[in-house]
Amino acid sequence: MLLGAGAACGFELPATSTQCVVGVADGWTSSHATLSFHEKRGGTWRQLGEAWPARLGKHGLVWGRGLHPLPRGASTKREGDFLAPAGVFHIGGVWGYAPGIRKHPQLFYHQVSSRDLWIEDPASPDYNRHVMLDHEPAGAWEKKQQMRQDDPAHALKLFIAHNAPPKVVANAGSSIFFHIWRAAGSKPTAGCTTMAEGDLRQLIARLDPACQPVYVLLPKAEYAKYRAAWKLP
Repeated sequence: MLLGAGAACGFELPATSTQCVVGVADGWTSSHATLSFHEKRGGTWRQLGEAWPARLGKHGLVWGRGLHPLPRGASTKREGDFLAPAGVFHIGGVWGYAPGIRKHPQLFYHQVSSRDLWIEDPASPDYNRHVMLDHEPAGAWEKKQQMRQDDPAHALKLFIAHNAPPKVVANAGSSIFFHIWRAAGSKPTAGCTTMAEGDLRQLIARLDPACQPVYVLLPKAEYAKYRAAWKLP
């Protein structure tokens, strides 16, 4: 799953991204990660606050589709594989059940209603996109795509731009978010990154869209290997 030297040397974090969430797992098969929040000041990355524990996909990680180059011939994220997408991704856009949350004034927030869908059907032209119906959901398909399922774990969600519009690849994985973990972190995910509700709220409150925040999620060995070339925190 390693990138070639050429791909590694030809990529680095966007210079305009001055906020970065770093997630590091012990290895490709780990469903646990440690998250830290960093800001670039005077050209130097500095960690703000303490690290947060997080949970990942039940089966660990696999390369996702984001800003980073994909290794030639490597396995990549697929719909329903219970793997978290690894790599570098833009983050932003918050969906929640509450009328509002503490956040930067320019950070997008949408209160989720029964008419809000996130399409996870690879056969749909709206795959991995938010769709708002002009009617109450009718039929099993629309109800299955509903964002609001009266599920506390999904009461607050921060979007991770894996396989995101406008370049969505069918069946390459959808609906990847930071959201609230289950059973106090004792349960893994289907591919999202989950964390304690208080930590998630703190993360969201720190995000400034003007800083073009990104999420870097990698196994420990890969993070060490590409840290210098990719100019990671």
